[in-house]
Amino acid sequence: MQTQDAKLALIETGAWIAQQGWVPATGGNFSIKTETGFVVTASGFDKGNLNPEQFLELSPTGQIQAGTGRPSAETELHLKLYKLCPHARCVLHTHSISATVLSRVVEGNCLHIEGYEMQKSLSGIESHKQALQLPIFDNDQNIAQLAEQVANHHIDLPIHHGVLIRGHGLYAFGRTVQEARRHIEGLEFLFACELERIKLMRSL
Repeated sequence: MQTQDAKLALIETGAWIAQQGWVPATGGNFSIKTETGFVVTASGFDKGNLNPEQFLELSPTGQIQAGTGRPSAETELHLKLYKLCPHARCVLHTHSISATVLSRVVEGNCLHIEGYEMQKSLSGIESHKQALQLPIFDNDQNIAQLAEQVANHHIDLPIHHGVLIRGHGLYAFGRTVQEARRHIEGLEFLFACELERIKLMRSL
């Protein structure tokens, strides 16, 4: 994708994500892999009201080539996901209530979801009987260290749709912007269902 097209796609996507309430208080960050490297949102801007000047253009190795402002510290995790999953062309990081709370409620390092028809919104899943395994990593302000944890996990258990960061939010990716958006929307529906199921089970 061309750089300017990537920025426009992320501006539109940011407005849609903000309407869902998934990027409050300038939270979140988005990126797209382009023909010359990457485009990523600069830190500190309202993701629901972006403009082309609020993006940074990065080289294939992550060096800033153009743009003002500073990249989010989490940019390093975006780049790691692109490296681990070569098919990924877009990474969207959000801070929804459902993702944040569920990541703290679930014990262990994996969210196991099974039995929902909406699982089929995720690429490669063809049945509600096919379990979805979404990795959960403890939050860490040292993003380089967190990125290495994600990489080490990927060696034994490949990451397919995204990861949850405990008490933080969701990183979802796709082969296109549209697929990444579909993955986020599908996952958010599943997160909400799981939270409701857990509350009902605990009230019985």
